[in-house]
Amino acid sequence: MARPTTKESILTQSDENYQKLMDLIDSMSPAEQEQVFSFEDRDKNVRDVLIHLHEWHNMMERWYTDGMAGEKPAIPAPGYTFKTTPELNLKIWESYQDTPLADAKELLQKSADRMIQLIEQHTDEELFTKKYYKWTNTTFLGAYFISSTSSHYDWALKKLRQHKKSL
Repeated sequence: MARPTTKESILTQSDENYQKLMDLIDSMSPAEQEQVFSFEDRDKNVRDVLIHLHEWHNMMERWYTDGMAGEKPAIPAPGYTFKTTPELNLKIWESYQDTPLADAKELLQKSADRMIQLIEQHTDEELFTKKYYKWTNTTFLGAYFISSTSSHYDWALKKLRQHKKSL
């Protein structure tokens, strides 16, 4: 699928990939959804994948809120750089180990809805003009939304398809 280049295409791809993800999970039995992955990975189960998506939505929302307020967002998170993303992702994984799968699904749904609401507030020009917002540095706002929604859902789909195939 081509990378989105319009507001409508971000919304469409985000919705389609999110729905594919939920449909894939729903195609598994409750036991399969809770089962530990048979392959080696940081994420050990469906819950871990969903929480990872949720927390990256939360980070995107913080970047957006800080950036739109004229502040410089801590991207990806305070004390981390993109080079140290593996350590950040491990911290996220560790912090949600007591979260039940049902809660992870609900948290993800709510944060995904918030991403859509933010995207809907912008025009194509605001989303796709490089440096339109100072805080996006050399890129465009849409790139941040694409990375935290449709592209990230695609990553999750691949991981969960691998899990389902191994069942």
